[in-house]
Amino acid sequence: MAKVIVDGQEVEVPAEYTLMQACEAAGAEIPRFCYHERLSIAGNCRMCLVEVKGSPKPVASCAQNVRDLRPGPNGEPPVINTKTPLVKKAREGVMEFLLINHPLDCPICDQGGECDLQDQAMAYGVDKSRYSENKRAVEDKYIGPLVKTVMTRCIHCTRCVRFTTEVAGISELGLIGRGEDAEITTYLEQAMTSELQGNVVDLCPVGALTSKPFAFNARPWELLKTESTDMMDAVGSAIRVDARGREVMRVLPRLNEAVNEEWISDKTRHVADGLRTQRLDRPYLRENGRLRPATWPEAFEAIAARVKATAPAKIGAIAGDMATLEEMYALKGLVTALGSSNIDGRQDGVKLDPALGRASYVFNPGIAAIEEADAILLVGTNPRREAPIVNARIRKRWRMGGVKIAVIGEVVDLTYTYDYLGAGPETLADVVAGKHSFAEVLKGASKPLVIVGQGALARADGAAVLSLAAHAATAFGGVAEGWNGFAVLHTAASRVGALDLGLVPGEGGLDAAAMATGGVDLLFNLGADEITVGEGPFVVYVGTHGDRGAHRADVILPGATYTEKSGLTANTEGRIQVVNRAGFPPGEAKEDWAILRALSDVLGVKLPFDSLAQLRAAMAKDFPHTLRIGALAPVEGAAIGALASRGGKVEAAPFAAFIDDFYMTNPIARASATLAECSAIAKGTHRQAAE
Repeated sequence: MAKVIVDGQEVEVPAEYTLMQACEAAGAEIPRFCYHERLSIAGNCRMCLVEVKGSPKPVASCAQNVRDLRPGPNGEPPVINTKTPLVKKAREGVMEFLLINHPLDCPICDQGGECDLQDQAMAYGVDKSRYSENKRAVEDKYIGPLVKTVMTRCIHCTRCVRFTTEVAGISELGLIGRGEDAEITTYLEQAMTSELQGNVVDLCPVGALTSKPFAFNARPWELLKTESTDMMDAVGSAIRVDARGREVMRVLPRLNEAVNEEWISDKTRHVADGLRTQRLDRPYLRENGRLRPATWPEAFEAIAARVKATAPAKIGAIAGDMATLEEMYALKGLVTALGSSNIDGRQDGVKLDPALGRASYVFNPGIAAIEEADAILLVGTNPRREAPIVNARIRKRWRMGGVKIAVIGEVVDLTYTYDYLGAGPETLADVVAGKHSFAEVLKGASKPLVIVGQGALARADGAAVLSLAAHAATAFGGVAEGWNGFAVLHTAASRVGALDLGLVPGEGGLDAAAMATGGVDLLFNLGADEITVGEGPFVVYVGTHGDRGAHRADVILPGATYTEKSGLTANTEGRIQVVNRAGFPPGEAKEDWAILRALSDVLGVKLPFDSLAQLRAAMAKDFPHTLRIGALAPVEGAAIGALASRGGKVEAAPFAAFIDDFYMTNPIARASATLAECSAIAKGTHRQAAE
């Protein structure tokens, strides 16, 4: 620790702190444009100038460490001043320089109201400029369908360049030219290829990079802001949903160091238009092969008549990928009350079983603990497509150095270097048996991490592969006191919650595949759109969009999306998080748990709750951990050992990609025109002329 005096106040800070961090620790406010705590230091905007006693000129506080300061002549702590006339004049001069070429288009700039340049010009600038030269103009660049560019506004802070290079792992933005000719651009003005590119909009301190789908749609002060949790994948990123009236206008990230830091994927950010298109807003009944609008009583009576004519053993239910804990608990209660054990929350057929313990199906160390691992083995997963935020964490760990990463599965670009070991389970078996060189890497690591993806588990031999991966974690010391290096990376937001609540077939029950292929006569489909249901069952679909599930349904009951309901969800770590309602569902659509509760009354098996609070109380009684919001469960080492000892026969087939199209993984995303354009570009079928 080192002592410094900031504006007359003595503080003790770590020696590796920058002067900016030391000043902020003392309560001083330091303006900045180029500095960002998650990016490398550029030191090129000079807005953070401070006065250091003994220095002949102001110092850029972001680029100098406390350890570099010299003490006073008698050993006194270094003195930093942030409010002297020298500092004030220096900041005014920097602001005057920054505004020489900046256009006066605040009234029509989408960054208005959220602009760092606006705020700091008011706080630290002056009311006039001494420059009379014509402002320069820079041609706008096409960098894809997500980010709108007005490069005349750019102040060359290079935050976007550093983000794409360091965090996203693509070298597609850079600064060319010198002096007045300097500009940020792409090499050939093509669309950026990162799944995280939308984050440059949040990073840009001026209006040079703004959201293209959101352009000119709303001002920030018009929007109602709701803190919630993302359900586009299993990461559970912290988000803020901005809505105007009933309409979600945009989705932004919230800070959550344990999960997503302050980044979100492009699918999370730009799915907003999919929330309002192709919506189911009233019940439908299929008559003579065609769906017709119906009333709620009509729909319920049709279901009741069918249930009455169906044996309990021929009734089943499948929960989809974006269901909350409450509605899955209600679904399980309804099916159990009807006397059936045919229920499954694993529509993808993944071979995971809650009977083996919670540690057998969650990301045990936690996403943040990736930064502690010193050897990482990826088995049957492409985290760049399945969980871009997790992939960014792995890249962050890789950039820190001192880690070896290996992949068993497909050869893909993960934005970091790795050792490719092989394509299938036989390679994993060789690693476990010590026949592969990477076994020595795992053995020598203090915190090895084995990440198993759905591409390895959604196979006929998935249970055996899971056991083999657990063996890899335990055999090389990956499960020890204070560290559980066995991690299952899910792709569906509801999967861990479904397993937690026991949405798996009971004794003699059928799984999702058996139910979908005619094993039942009546099927309750709770938003399961990624499974094809055959011609046999009578399908009751509770969902939000006119997607695959609605096309096959005999009765449609319109539900609410994750932005239109309050609920709880469990992410891939098993962390319970809150989903808050930002708006209301359209038309006659209702929250899913309320639909199931009302239906149970008509079916004569009334569920024992009348409100969301009562439902949560009942759920907490059966599953106490579901109300421990935000906390990670304690590490269970014994369950991994038991899983490793199960064994099983694996097949020789290589691990296949689980997600073919990152942008089209659920009905909301498939309804989004923005994500459809991104998907077309990713597939190479879209040729956009430079704007």
